Amino acid sequence: MSTIDLVDPELRPALAQWPQASLSAETLAGRRVDALKGLDALPKPVLPDIATGEIHVASAFGAPPIRVLTYRPAASDVPLPAIVHIHGGGFVMGAPEMKDIENRIFASELKCAIYSVDHRLAPETPHPGPVEDIYSVFVWLHAHASALGLDPDRIGIKGESGGGGFAAGAALFARDRDGPKFAFQHLIYPMIDDRSAVRTDLHPYVGEFVWTQANNYFGWKSLLGTEPGGDGVSPYAAASRAADVSGLPPTYISVGGLDLFLEENYVYADRLSRAGVPVEFHLYPRAFHGFYRSPGARVTQQAERDTREALRRFLWG
Repeated sequence: MSTIDLVDPELRPALAQWPQASLSAETLAGRRVDALKGLDALPKPVLPDIATGEIHVASAFGAPPIRVLTYRPAASDVPLPAIVHIHGGGFVMGAPEMKDIENRIFASELKCAIYSVDHRLAPETPHPGPVEDIYSVFVWLHAHASALGLDPDRIGIKGESGGGGFAAGAALFARDRDGPKFAFQHLIYPMIDDRSAVRTDLHPYVGEFVWTQANNYFGWKSLLGTEPGGDGVSPYAAASRAADVSGLPPTYISVGGLDLFLEENYVYADRLSRAGVPVEFHLYPRAFHGFYRSPGARVTQQAERDTREALRRFLWG
Protein backbone atom coordinates (compact mmCIF):
# COMPACT_ATOMS: atom_id res chain seq x y z
CA MET A 1 0.00 0.00 0.00
CA SER A 2 1.46 3.34 -1.06
CA THR A 3 1.29 6.44 1.13
CA ILE A 4 1.53 8.84 -1.82
CA ASP A 5 -2.03 10.07 -1.20
CA LEU A 6 -0.93 11.22 2.25
CA VAL A 7 1.94 13.33 0.86
CA ASP A 8 1.36 17.09 0.65
CA PRO A 9 0.53 17.77 -3.03
CA GLU A 10 3.12 20.56 -3.09
CA LEU A 11 5.81 18.09 -2.04
CA ARG A 12 4.97 15.33 -4.54
CA PRO A 13 6.85 16.78 -7.56
CA ALA A 14 10.09 16.62 -5.59
CA LEU A 15 9.80 12.84 -5.28
CA ALA A 16 10.39 12.52 -9.01
CA GLN A 17 13.86 14.07 -8.45
CA TRP A 18 14.75 11.47 -5.82
CA PRO A 19 14.65 8.01 -7.36
CA GLN A 20 14.27 5.30 -4.77
CA ALA A 21 17.69 3.66 -4.76
CA SER A 22 18.74 1.08 -2.23
CA LEU A 23 21.92 1.55 -0.26
CA SER A 24 24.33 -1.37 -0.13
CA ALA A 25 28.05 -2.02 -0.17
CA GLU A 26 27.80 -2.30 -3.96
CA THR A 27 25.84 0.93 -4.52
CA LEU A 28 27.43 3.15 -1.87
CA ALA A 29 30.18 4.63 -4.04
CA GLY A 30 27.69 5.67 -6.70
CA ARG A 31 25.28 7.10 -4.15
CA ARG A 32 28.08 9.15 -2.64
CA VAL A 33 28.81 10.66 -6.04
CA ASP A 34 25.11 11.32 -6.67
CA ALA A 35 24.72 13.08 -3.29
CA LEU A 36 27.26 15.72 -4.33
CA LYS A 37 26.47 15.90 -8.03
CA GLY A 38 25.78 19.38 -9.37
CA LEU A 39 26.67 21.28 -6.21
CA ASP A 40 29.47 23.21 -7.92
CA ALA A 41 27.04 24.46 -10.55
CA LEU A 42 24.60 26.00 -8.06
CA PRO A 43 24.83 29.80 -8.03
CA LYS A 44 26.24 31.18 -4.80
CA PRO A 45 24.33 34.05 -3.16
CA VAL A 46 26.11 37.38 -3.36
CA LEU A 47 26.79 38.17 0.29
CA PRO A 48 29.71 40.60 0.60
CA ASP A 49 29.21 40.72 4.37
CA ILE A 50 30.19 37.04 4.71
CA ALA A 51 33.72 35.65 4.60
CA THR A 52 34.09 31.96 3.78
CA GLY A 53 37.07 29.67 4.13
CA GLU A 54 38.42 26.25 4.95
CA ILE A 55 40.47 25.16 7.94
CA HIS A 56 41.88 21.88 9.20
CA VAL A 57 41.53 21.11 12.90
CA ALA A 58 43.75 18.65 14.76
CA SER A 59 41.92 15.66 16.21
CA ALA A 60 41.85 15.37 19.99
CA PHE A 61 41.96 11.59 19.54
CA GLY A 62 45.00 11.12 17.30
CA ALA A 63 43.03 10.78 14.08
CA PRO A 64 43.78 12.74 10.87
CA PRO A 65 43.03 16.48 10.88
CA ILE A 66 39.40 17.38 10.23
CA ARG A 67 38.44 19.61 7.31
CA VAL A 68 35.96 22.36 8.24
CA LEU A 69 34.21 24.90 6.01
CA THR A 70 33.85 28.29 7.68
CA TYR A 71 31.29 31.08 7.30
CA ARG A 72 31.26 34.29 9.31
CA PRO A 73 30.45 37.98 9.10
CA ALA A 74 33.44 39.75 7.62
CA ALA A 75 33.32 42.35 10.40
CA SER A 76 31.86 42.28 13.88
CA ASP A 77 32.19 44.59 16.88
CA VAL A 78 31.20 41.88 19.37
CA PRO A 79 32.14 38.22 19.90
CA LEU A 80 29.99 36.07 17.64
CA PRO A 81 27.80 33.14 18.56
CA ALA A 82 28.62 30.05 16.52
CA ILE A 83 27.07 26.91 15.07
CA VAL A 84 28.92 23.64 14.61
CA HIS A 85 27.11 22.21 11.59
CA ILE A 86 26.92 18.49 10.74
CA HIS A 87 25.78 17.47 7.26
CA GLY A 88 23.33 14.68 6.54
CA GLY A 89 23.84 11.47 4.61
CA GLY A 90 22.73 8.55 6.77
CA PHE A 91 26.21 8.29 8.38
CA VAL A 92 27.66 6.97 5.10
CA MET A 93 27.40 9.80 2.56
CA GLY A 94 27.63 13.54 2.20
CA ALA A 95 29.96 16.48 2.73
CA PRO A 96 29.64 19.99 4.18
CA GLU A 97 29.29 21.40 0.66
CA MET A 98 25.72 20.05 0.64
CA LYS A 99 24.63 22.95 2.88
CA ASP A 100 27.04 25.58 1.54
CA ILE A 101 24.35 27.95 0.25
CA GLU A 102 22.20 27.63 3.37
CA ASN A 103 25.19 28.17 5.64
CA ARG A 104 26.15 31.33 3.77
CA ILE A 105 22.62 32.68 4.13
CA PHE A 106 22.30 31.72 7.79
CA ALA A 107 25.65 33.30 8.66
CA SER A 108 24.44 36.53 7.04
CA GLU A 109 20.89 36.59 8.36
CA LEU A 110 21.70 35.36 11.88
CA LYS A 111 24.97 37.29 12.27
CA CYS A 112 26.83 34.22 13.45
CA ALA A 113 29.83 32.06 12.59
CA ILE A 114 29.23 28.58 11.18
CA TYR A 115 31.75 25.75 11.13
CA SER A 116 30.62 22.85 8.93
CA VAL A 117 32.49 19.64 9.75
CA ASP A 118 33.73 17.16 7.15
CA HIS A 119 33.78 14.25 9.58
CA ARG A 120 34.82 10.77 8.54
CA LEU A 121 32.13 8.46 7.17
CA ALA A 122 31.04 4.92 7.94
CA PRO A 123 31.63 2.11 7.15
CA GLU A 124 35.29 3.06 6.62
CA THR A 125 35.20 4.84 9.98
CA PRO A 126 32.65 3.32 12.35
CA HIS A 127 31.64 4.74 15.73
CA PRO A 128 33.20 6.49 17.62
CA GLY A 129 35.34 8.05 14.86
CA PRO A 130 32.76 10.52 13.46
CA VAL A 131 31.60 11.83 16.85
CA GLU A 132 35.22 12.21 17.94
CA ASP A 133 35.89 14.34 14.85
CA ILE A 134 32.91 16.56 15.70
CA TYR A 135 33.84 16.88 19.35
CA SER A 136 37.43 17.72 18.40
CA VAL A 137 36.25 20.66 16.29
CA PHE A 138 33.99 21.89 19.10
CA VAL A 139 36.74 21.72 21.72
CA TRP A 140 39.15 23.50 19.37
CA LEU A 141 36.64 26.30 18.71
CA HIS A 142 36.01 26.72 22.42
CA ALA A 143 39.74 26.82 23.21
CA HIS A 144 40.43 29.37 20.46
CA ALA A 145 37.24 31.39 20.86
CA SER A 146 39.00 34.62 21.83
CA ALA A 147 41.35 34.54 18.82
CA LEU A 148 38.46 33.63 16.52
CA GLY A 149 36.20 36.37 17.83
CA LEU A 150 33.65 33.91 19.21
CA ASP A 151 31.59 33.85 22.38
CA PRO A 152 32.54 30.49 23.96
CA ASP A 153 29.25 30.34 25.87
CA ARG A 154 27.17 30.52 22.69
CA ILE A 155 28.51 27.67 20.56
CA GLY A 156 25.75 25.24 19.62
CA ILE A 157 25.39 22.31 17.26
CA LYS A 158 23.06 21.77 14.32
CA GLY A 159 22.54 18.77 12.06
CA GLU A 160 20.15 17.16 9.60
CA SER A 161 19.20 13.49 9.34
CA GLY A 162 22.34 11.44 9.98
CA GLY A 163 24.04 14.73 10.86
CA GLY A 164 21.29 15.34 13.40
CA GLY A 165 22.06 11.95 14.89
CA PHE A 166 25.75 12.79 15.12
CA ALA A 167 24.86 16.18 16.63
CA ALA A 168 22.68 14.55 19.31
CA GLY A 169 25.44 12.04 20.07
CA ALA A 170 28.04 14.80 20.28
CA ALA A 171 25.85 16.76 22.73
CA LEU A 172 25.69 13.69 25.00
CA PHE A 173 29.43 13.09 24.54
CA ALA A 174 30.19 16.69 25.56
CA ARG A 175 27.80 16.53 28.53
CA ASP A 176 29.59 13.48 29.93
CA ARG A 177 33.15 14.77 29.58
CA ASP A 178 35.17 17.19 31.66
CA GLY A 179 35.13 19.94 29.07
CA PRO A 180 32.95 22.54 27.35
CA LYS A 181 29.25 21.93 26.77
CA PHE A 182 27.16 22.88 23.77
CA ALA A 183 24.87 25.88 24.23
CA PHE A 184 22.06 24.23 22.23
CA GLN A 185 21.29 21.39 19.84
CA HIS A 186 19.22 21.98 16.70
CA LEU A 187 18.13 18.69 15.15
CA ILE A 188 16.34 18.35 11.81
CA TYR A 189 14.70 14.90 11.47
CA PRO A 190 17.63 13.36 13.38
CA MET A 191 18.65 9.70 13.00
CA ILE A 192 18.95 8.72 16.65
CA ASP A 193 17.67 5.17 17.25
CA ASP A 194 19.26 2.09 15.67
CA ARG A 195 16.30 -0.01 16.81
CA SER A 196 14.12 1.64 14.14
CA ALA A 197 16.18 -0.25 11.57
CA VAL A 198 14.90 -3.62 12.75
CA ARG A 199 11.52 -2.90 14.32
CA THR A 200 8.50 -4.67 12.85
CA ASP A 201 5.92 -2.43 14.57
CA LEU A 202 6.76 0.96 13.09
CA HIS A 203 4.00 3.45 12.30
CA PRO A 204 2.31 2.05 9.17
CA TYR A 205 2.60 5.26 7.15
CA VAL A 206 6.24 6.23 7.60
CA GLY A 207 9.41 5.55 5.65
CA GLU A 208 8.15 4.86 2.14
CA PHE A 209 9.96 7.77 0.51
CA VAL A 210 13.59 8.99 0.35
CA TRP A 211 14.90 7.19 3.47
CA THR A 212 13.50 3.69 3.87
CA GLN A 213 13.92 1.16 6.64
CA ALA A 214 16.26 -0.85 4.40
CA ASN A 215 18.52 2.17 3.89
CA ASN A 216 18.28 2.90 7.61
CA TYR A 217 19.48 -0.61 8.36
CA PHE A 218 22.48 -0.17 6.07
CA GLY A 219 23.40 3.17 7.65
CA TRP A 220 23.21 1.86 11.19
CA LYS A 221 25.06 -1.39 10.47
CA SER A 222 27.79 0.64 8.76
CA LEU A 223 28.18 2.96 11.74
CA LEU A 224 27.98 0.32 14.46
CA GLY A 225 29.97 -2.36 12.66
CA THR A 226 27.43 -4.89 13.90
CA GLU A 227 23.73 -5.65 13.69
CA PRO A 228 21.57 -2.71 14.82
CA GLY A 229 19.03 -3.24 17.56
CA GLY A 230 21.24 -5.35 19.81
CA ASP A 231 22.50 -4.81 23.31
CA GLY A 232 25.29 -2.48 24.32
CA VAL A 233 24.87 0.22 21.65
CA SER A 234 26.54 3.43 22.77
CA PRO A 235 24.30 6.48 23.33
CA TYR A 236 27.00 8.54 21.62
CA ALA A 237 26.17 6.58 18.45
CA ALA A 238 22.40 6.34 19.01
CA ALA A 239 21.21 9.13 21.29
CA SER A 240 17.90 7.39 22.00
CA ARG A 241 19.89 4.73 23.86
CA ALA A 242 20.88 7.21 26.57
CA ALA A 243 19.52 6.08 29.95
CA ASP A 244 19.67 9.66 31.24
CA VAL A 245 19.00 12.71 29.05
CA SER A 246 19.07 15.32 31.80
CA GLY A 247 21.62 18.08 31.60
CA LEU A 248 21.46 18.36 27.82
CA PRO A 249 21.27 21.82 26.24
CA PRO A 250 18.05 23.47 25.02
CA THR A 251 16.85 21.50 22.02
CA TYR A 252 14.98 22.03 18.77
CA ILE A 253 13.63 19.00 16.88
CA SER A 254 11.60 18.96 13.67
CA VAL A 255 10.28 16.03 11.63
CA GLY A 256 7.69 15.24 8.98
CA GLY A 257 4.60 13.17 9.66
CA LEU A 258 5.63 10.55 7.06
CA ASP A 259 9.29 10.40 8.09
CA LEU A 260 10.74 7.07 9.20
CA PHE A 261 12.17 8.94 12.21
CA LEU A 262 8.80 10.30 13.37
CA GLU A 263 8.41 8.11 16.44
CA GLU A 264 12.01 8.15 17.62
CA ASN A 265 12.05 11.95 17.33
CA TYR A 266 8.92 12.69 19.30
CA VAL A 267 9.76 10.07 21.93
CA TYR A 268 13.18 11.72 22.37
CA ALA A 269 11.57 15.16 22.61
CA ASP A 270 9.21 13.87 25.29
CA ARG A 271 12.07 12.29 27.26
CA LEU A 272 14.07 15.51 27.11
CA SER A 273 11.10 17.55 28.30
CA ARG A 274 10.44 15.15 31.19
CA ALA A 275 14.11 15.50 32.16
CA GLY A 276 13.82 19.28 32.43
CA VAL A 277 15.46 20.13 29.10
CA PRO A 278 13.74 23.02 27.25
CA VAL A 279 12.43 21.53 23.98
CA GLU A 280 10.84 23.01 20.89
CA PHE A 281 9.28 20.23 18.80
CA HIS A 282 7.71 20.64 15.35
CA LEU A 283 5.77 17.98 13.47
CA TYR A 284 5.00 18.89 9.86
CA PRO A 285 2.01 17.00 8.46
CA ARG A 286 2.15 15.12 5.14
CA ALA A 287 5.91 15.62 4.88
CA PHE A 288 8.48 12.89 4.15
CA HIS A 289 12.16 12.68 5.10
CA GLY A 290 14.18 15.41 3.41
CA PHE A 291 11.18 17.61 2.60
CA TYR A 292 13.31 20.70 3.25
CA ARG A 293 14.67 20.13 -0.27
CA SER A 294 11.28 21.24 -1.69
CA PRO A 295 11.62 25.02 -1.27
CA GLY A 296 8.45 25.90 -3.15
CA ALA A 297 6.10 24.03 -0.82
CA ARG A 298 4.37 26.05 1.86
CA VAL A 299 5.09 23.42 4.52
CA THR A 300 8.81 23.70 3.71
CA GLN A 301 8.70 27.47 3.88
CA GLN A 302 7.05 27.26 7.29
CA ALA A 303 9.66 24.75 8.47
CA GLU A 304 12.46 27.02 7.27
CA ARG A 305 10.96 30.01 9.12
CA ASP A 306 10.66 27.93 12.29
CA THR A 307 14.26 26.75 11.95
CA ARG A 308 15.62 30.24 11.39
CA GLU A 309 13.72 31.76 14.30
CA ALA A 310 14.73 28.97 16.68
CA LEU A 311 18.38 29.51 15.74
CA ARG A 312 17.99 33.25 16.21
CA ARG A 313 16.70 32.70 19.75
CA PHE A 314 19.44 30.19 20.53
CA LEU A 315 22.17 32.48 19.24
CA TRP A 316 20.99 35.88 20.44
CA GLY A 317 18.41 35.22 23.17
